[in-house]
Amino acid sequence: MNDIIPITGRVKFQLTIDPSVWIFDERKIDLTTYFDEERTEIDEIEQYSKAVAEHFSKEIKEGAEIPKPASPAKKRYEKEKLLNGTFGIKMKPFIQNAEPEAGAEKVMISTSESVHSFTIEEAGDLIMAFSKDGKPLREDGPVHILFEDGSNRHSPITHVRKITLS
Repeated sequence: MNDIIPITGRVKFQLTIDPSVWIFDERKIDLTTYFDEERTEIDEIEQYSKAVAEHFSKEIKEGAEIPKPASPAKKRYEKEKLLNGTFGIKMKPFIQNAEPEAGAEKVMISTSESVHSFTIEEAGDLIMAFSKDGKPLREDGPVHILFEDGSNRHSPITHVRKITLS
């Protein structure tokens, strides 16, 4: 089985994505709680800008603070979470990085058995699950495609081979 998924078609940049490294990505989503919790849409750039502005203001007023090292218990908890967690990542940043050409409207997800078609907007909300209980999805992966609302979490799109924009 090939663990690399190409993004091709009507894109400025053809990408190959490797789900095996996403465990280190800060954008990963904990799928054990994602579908059960209440979510509100946040603008990541605005949130980041506010956090930087607050930090800058605090340093001007109070001076720089030496960062405190994480406690061993917290480090152990984070490591356990990574080793035993079920994670996914949204498809949107990968589509944006490939830079769809003008006129590209559809995202085709090809599996070993079929092809699933979504609009670019719908595909941006899809979640690519890449691990279950701390293990990569080797049997029917490398990723499972989940809808944002979780309606297919018990029967995801599996055996994904490539993503094509048309």
